[in-house]
Amino acid sequence: MLSVRAAFDLELTTLPLACLLPTKEVTDRVKQSAKYQSIAASINEVGLVEPIVVYRKADSRNRHLLLDGHLKRMILMERGDTEVECILADDDEAFTYNNRINRIGTVQEHFLILRAIERGISEEKLAKALGVRIEAVKRRQSLLKGISDEAAGLLMDKPVNPVVFDLLRKMKPARQAEAARLMVSTATYSSAYARALLVATAEADLAKPRRRRPPPIVTSADLALMERELKKAQQDFRTVELAYGADMVNLAIATRYISTLLGRPRIVDYLDANHPEMLSEFRSIVAAVSVEGQPTQQADAAAKEARNGTSRTRKFVPSRGRKWQRPPRSPKKLASR
Repeated sequence: MLSVRAAFDLELTTLPLACLLPTKEVTDRVKQSAKYQSIAASINEVGLVEPIVVYRKADSRNRHLLLDGHLKRMILMERGDTEVECILADDDEAFTYNNRINRIGTVQEHFLILRAIERGISEEKLAKALGVRIEAVKRRQSLLKGISDEAAGLLMDKPVNPVVFDLLRKMKPARQAEAARLMVSTATYSSAYARALLVATAEADLAKPRRRRPPPIVTSADLALMERELKKAQQDFRTVELAYGADMVNLAIATRYISTLLGRPRIVDYLDANHPEMLSEFRSIVAAVSVEGQPTQQADAAAKEARNGTSRTRKFVPSRGRKWQRPPRSPKKLASR
């Protein structure tokens, strides 16, 4: 049979804290975190549970490389301790230690608290050791009250938010198991997801029917406010109604004038060559007001005829500063005379 060599000593070794060489810094922000406070409360109440792991070989200054337990080392130094029990490891890496182990689930923590209380440990001491309030310890004791065995088994080793169990109690046992299977399949154990499952639960699967909200009571103050708002809306509508006729007349006049301008090829060509955006706006106005945009189509056809030289002879309207000349007569009309 092949024998497997242990990567660390089975016996603990006491080393001075001053000879432990950390590989990362514990900042002030880390010291203010909940994890740091929880570890500090546990050490102050029950002592060091998990030993610190260091590398076996020391350097020239007799210092050992600290592999796991930086927070514990800092807490012990702040307490004034000078020595600590350590595990001597043969490998100088921390891949297989606390940062890679599986933490206990919420349900498992519930059973551990019950077992500790059965062995005579008071709730106050447990609260100090866990770094939580005594109300939280009492709440963890009744964590599985009203929870089906199937749902508890599915969530046994999962990092479930304790609020999830409060939401599961509002469901019947069959729905609790179904919701637990959904959380396990999606690996989502948040209270928001459990609340969404509760909202999607049918009325028949709830432990208690949902409360019906009473209809809103309309007071005299609400009626007075609605009357004032209605009068204001009526006044605004009357103002718009009075100005509507004048606005429509102005719009019709302006549209007629723009349509006349677009009916002249020279103006259309000039706008197309120098102000195309203005020509586009004019056409949009005419098309929006007129029926099926006929003035715009007539203006485009006239401009096309003018560019191709096929426009019909139009009556010449003399402008200021120019003399009117009679159009030349055709030879047939002159011979008839």
